[in-house]
Amino acid sequence: MSSDHPIINCHTHIFTGDHVPPWLAKTFLAAPIYFLLPVSGIVAVFRWWYGEKGPNDFFYGATWKRVLKTLYTIRMTVARNGILNILSILLGIYITLNVFFFLYHLIAHLVAPSKKDVAKVGYVEGLLRSAKIIGAHPNTLLMLLFVFILLVFYSQGRKLILFVFNQLWKFMGMLPKKSTIELLKRYVLIGRFSRYENQSGIFSKLCGQYPQETGFVILPMDMRYMGAGKPKIDIRSQLDDLLTLKTKHDRICYPFVFADPHRLTDKTYFDYIVDANGDVILSPDCLIKQLLEDNQFSGIKIYPALGYFPFEEALLPIWKYASQNNLPVTTHCIKGTIFYRGSKEKDWDQHPVFGFPLLQRQNELFTLNFTHPLNYLCLLDETLLRTLVARAADSRIKQMFGYTGDNTPLERDLQKVKLCLAHFGGDDQWKLFMDRDRDIWSRMLQSHPDRGIEFLYTDETHATPTPGKPELLWNDADWYTIICSLMLQYPNTCADISYILHNPEILPLLQQTLRHPSLRPRVLYGTDFYVVRNHKSDKEMLADMMGGLSIEDFDQIARINPRPFLNLEL
Repeated sequence: MSSDHPIINCHTHIFTGDHVPPWLAKTFLAAPIYFLLPVSGIVAVFRWWYGEKGPNDFFYGATWKRVLKTLYTIRMTVARNGILNILSILLGIYITLNVFFFLYHLIAHLVAPSKKDVAKVGYVEGLLRSAKIIGAHPNTLLMLLFVFILLVFYSQGRKLILFVFNQLWKFMGMLPKKSTIELLKRYVLIGRFSRYENQSGIFSKLCGQYPQETGFVILPMDMRYMGAGKPKIDIRSQLDDLLTLKTKHDRICYPFVFADPHRLTDKTYFDYIVDANGDVILSPDCLIKQLLEDNQFSGIKIYPALGYFPFEEALLPIWKYASQNNLPVTTHCIKGTIFYRGSKEKDWDQHPVFGFPLLQRQNELFTLNFTHPLNYLCLLDETLLRTLVARAADSRIKQMFGYTGDNTPLERDLQKVKLCLAHFGGDDQWKLFMDRDRDIWSRMLQSHPDRGIEFLYTDETHATPTPGKPELLWNDADWYTIICSLMLQYPNTCADISYILHNPEILPLLQQTLRHPSLRPRVLYGTDFYVVRNHKSDKEMLADMMGGLSIEDFDQIARINPRPFLNLEL
C-alpha cells in the first residue's frame, strides 16, 4: 500500500561553477599543467556557449536545420545510387589513407613507434607514394579538409585509424587513467550547469524531474580550504541564495548549513557558549545560528574528504549542538573526485585516535582516511569520544560533554546523534561485500544480525578492548558491513543511497538490506543531483528505484524514512 506522503530526496546539490575552486585538476595533472585547466575557464566557456545569442543557439536555428537536411540528402543520394556508392567507398579509402599518414607523422614526432613498426609503415607508405595514392609532401589545408570529411562522413575510416594507432603506440596506455577521466567528466558536468549563475535555475531543473510536492534536501559545499584555490563566490553567498530559495519554496526546500573546521574558527560564522547544563548555545550574531534557529535550515553537512577528520576538535561543538537539538548531520562517506588537493600534513601519518599508521601518499588515497566510516565510531563510542574530549585544548569541550576524568564515563555523549553516512560507502564497497564469501567480517551481519561487527572487543562481556582490532577492520572490512553495523548499534545512525543508486547492481543487496527490521527504517532515498548526472538523470534513477523496488520498499526509503530524519511529522 502506497504512502500518501510526498517523496523526499535526501541528497542533492545545486551549487554553481562559481562555488568551485579553480584548480580542481591539481594532483590529477602535474604542475604547471593543471593551471591550464581552471574551473573558471570552463565556466566561462559554457556560459558563452549557452548564453544569450551564444553559439549553442545556432544548433536550434533554421540554418543548422538546413545543414542537417543537406547532409541527409547527400548521404541518401549516394546510398541509393550504385555508382555513386562505389565512388564514395573509393574516396573514403583514399581519404582514410591520406589522413592516416598525415596524423602518423605528426604523432611520430612526439612519440616514436618501435623500429620494427616504423619499417612496416615505411614500406606500405613507399608503395602508396609510388602509386600516387598519397603525396610526397601533403598540403596541410587539404589534409585538414580530409580530416573534416572523415569525421563527418566516414566512421569506418575513423575506427580503422584508431585501431592501427592503438597497435603502434599502445594507444590505450597513453589515455588518462580512470580517475582523471572521472575528473574531466566532472569538469564538463560543472560546465553544463554553470550557465546558471544562481542556484534557483539549477533547482528548477531538479524539481522538473519529480512529481509536484517532492521535497529536496539541498547540501551546500564549502571548497575554500581543499587546497585548490579560492572559489569565486564564498560559502556565505551560497547560503544566502539557499535562504532565498527556502523562503520561496518552504514546503519542498530543506537546505543544510556547511561545517568545515577551518571555517568554524570565524566567530561571525560560528560562535557559542556552554551553559550550566552542558548545552551548546549559539551566539545570536553567528551565521549558523541565524540559519538553523532563526530561518529553520534543516541540518548540517560536513565533507571530510576536503581535508579533515570528522572528529576534529573544532567540529565537536557542532556534533554536540546537533545531538542536543536532534538535528541531522549528513557526511560524505565514499571515494570521490572532490577531495583535498594540498600536501599531506605530518599529523596525518597516523590515525589520531586509533594510532595505527596511515601510509598512503597520493591525495586520492590518503584522503580516503578522512571519509572512512570507522572515524564515526570515534564520535559514537563513549570511550573513544572521551579520549578526544580529554585532549581538547578548549575547556568548553570538556564542559559540554561533562568530562570528569579519563576513567569516568562522560555525562553527555553522542551515541544518539542523528548521523547520515551519505552514499552508504559506495557501490564498489557493496560489490566487495557480495564478493567476499569467505571473509570473517562480512559474515558478521549474518552471524550477528542484531549488532554486526564488534568494533573494539572480541568477547561479549566488553571487558577489555582487543588490541589492534580497529586497524584490522580499517584495512580489511568492507564499508557496507561497517556502516550497517554502526546503524545496528547506534539508534539514530542511517545512510542514504545517493550516487550509488545509478548502478542497477545494488538493487538485490538494497532489497535484502530493507528486509532487516532494524536497517529498514535507516535507509534514505537520495540521488546526489547534479553530481551523478554523468551516469543518469534524476528522473531515470527515480524510475529505476520505483520499478526495481516494491511499492512498500520505495515508500519506506523515499516517503517514510526521510520524515523523522528531517524532524517532519509522519
